[in-house]
Amino acid sequence: MRRSYTQQVEKPTAVGVVDSEANIRNKLNRGKFTAVFLIQCLRAIGASALHLRD
Repeated sequence: MRRSYTQQVEKPTAVGVVDSEANIRNKLNRGKFTAVFLIQCLRAIGASALHLRD
C-alpha cells in the first residue's frame, strides 16, 4: 500500500523530526538526506535492526 506524504510525516514527527510535509517530500524525492534523518525515520516505523549489504 502506498502511503501519502501526510502519513509519512506523522510518524517521524512523533520521534522529534520537525519538518514540513513539503520538506520531507523533497528529501525523499531527491534521495538525499542525513543519516540522522534516516535513523529517526527507522525509529518512527519501529525498525529494530538495519542490515547493510556489500
